[in-house]
Amino acid sequence: MTDSLIQHPLQALPRSEHQRLNASAVIGEGALPTTLLAHDAPLAQPAQASLKVKRTPKKGIKRHPVHGVFLLDKPLGLSSNQALQKVKWLFQAEKAGHTGTLDPLATGVLPICLGAATKFSQLHLDANKSYWAVARLGELSATGDSEGPLEEGGPCTDLDLSVVALKALAQRFQGHLEQTPPMHSALKVNGRALYEYAREGVSIDRARRSVQIFDLNLCEISSAEELKIFDPSLLKNYTSVQATPSKAGETATSEKTLDAALWDAFFKPGKRLLGIKVHCSKGTYIRTLAQDLGEALGCGAYLLSLRRVQTGPFGQDLCTSIESLEGMDPQQKTQTIGPIESLLNDHAPIYLEDEEAARFLSGLRRRGPWPDDPQVAVYAQSPPNNLLGTAHVKAGELIAERLLNPVEINSILESLI
Repeated sequence: MTDSLIQHPLQALPRSEHQRLNASAVIGEGALPTTLLAHDAPLAQPAQASLKVKRTPKKGIKRHPVHGVFLLDKPLGLSSNQALQKVKWLFQAEKAGHTGTLDPLATGVLPICLGAATKFSQLHLDANKSYWAVARLGELSATGDSEGPLEEGGPCTDLDLSVVALKALAQRFQGHLEQTPPMHSALKVNGRALYEYAREGVSIDRARRSVQIFDLNLCEISSAEELKIFDPSLLKNYTSVQATPSKAGETATSEKTLDAALWDAFFKPGKRLLGIKVHCSKGTYIRTLAQDLGEALGCGAYLLSLRRVQTGPFGQDLCTSIESLEGMDPQQKTQTIGPIESLLNDHAPIYLEDEEAARFLSGLRRRGPWPDDPQVAVYAQSPPNNLLGTAHVKAGELIAERLLNPVEINSILESLI
């Protein structure tokens, strides 16, 4: 670790400014002044102090700064926050956040922002997304998925679900659509999530919102084999282990065959399955899309499974499961973390010399030959790719928006050595 790495980009600042920026890092928020610790007389003790009580110190996990983006393959059954807390605990990270909620019944790509990356997590909420979903035709759900009470829909056994018919149906739903957010969703109205009202039996008027379907592919799924081909991740999520009594009265454990497990979870007499692969804009409700497709077919539908396979530049092939992360040593875990700038792939880069970088970090506007741009990523020239933060350019002025602080920058540089 070299001095130039640790001091940059603060080395270009006047000494007084350097001290001011590092004061909070040296002393720490809420720390006592060193003069008080070294010279002040002991504080008066209350009378009860003579009663010595032994207290067992709490052994907590020692958190440390971790900065970057971890791509989680969220498992079935966990909420996004539960998955986030699990990942944060496994990395022993001081700070973590995610870039968009997945329902407990959904699986797939969930970017987890660690440390300084949380400053830019909001930028990823606008990313386009891709999903694989399986819907059951001929049945309705109050929640749009398998969690809600079910009721009989229209007949579907004689529906034309040929390739040609489904292609024509998909074309009707491509482009700009108006969707009504489902009552069982996290969208907030008057400070409360819609699902909270729904659980109380209260229905709230919801404004329709415009979304865009860039690509939509539909297919019928008629067998467990076709289901495995459509979404291979279902093998892991829907394979179960059953306990069966033996002749001796003991409990013997036997694994269901994979096909039988998938059949039990997805197939139902008199109902049919529709496979949905969709690439869409932010804010698109796939449950609503499935219900609208079922309505268009005249039989009704609801979601059985949902998997996010892409969000922005992040695909499922880059993701790591919680189980895999649990089996890694610290060095292996570190290798799964991507750089913060992976969140800024759609930001044009601007590079500043050391002295200009220091001024930019202090919040000063910089002037340069840059064209107007609503979003840019700003880097110091040395060391290369040293991210300072985000900004926008207007009339030749570089105006800071989200900045890393000197402590975060030095921590990131140290982790690269």
